[in-house]
Amino acid sequence: MAQSKYIHKSHNVSVLLYHFVCPAKYRRVVLSEAVDNTMKDVCLELSKRYQIFFLEIGTDNNHVHFLVQSVPTYSATKIVTIIKSITAREVFRLNPEVKEKLWGGEFWTDGYFVNTVSKFGDENTISKYVREQGVEKQYKILHKDTQLTLF
Repeated sequence: MAQSKYIHKSHNVSVLLYHFVCPAKYRRVVLSEAVDNTMKDVCLELSKRYQIFFLEIGTDNNHVHFLVQSVPTYSATKIVTIIKSITAREVFRLNPEVKEKLWGGEFWTDGYFVNTVSKFGDENTISKYVREQGVEKQYKILHKDTQLTLF
């Protein structure tokens, strides 16, 4: 797996990592070795044109996992829209048998799963890090959500 890196822009430095899961339309099993290769090649080419860097791409018959790094000017929605639209177009163009399995329709479902990923740890680790910053360590919590969730 590729390592994330600090992305330096004129007024910010960021390490924004996202895990996207995108299911194929109707959850059909349309991912084959040929489609996997197309997906990988398209994503790597996409990285050359957009500020979206693929750290890992994995498939599981009817959905694809993308671990990506991007910049603050790209929202999660923008990132997944770019990925889904370009990969779908190219998979249909280079693997016409997929279009037949999906009755000539769309490649991806409308939805997706997204999760942010931390390079440095989970919520508690980051919270502890923030609390311990500063010379005099006079960190004061102004708000902390402690509500229990039902699910």
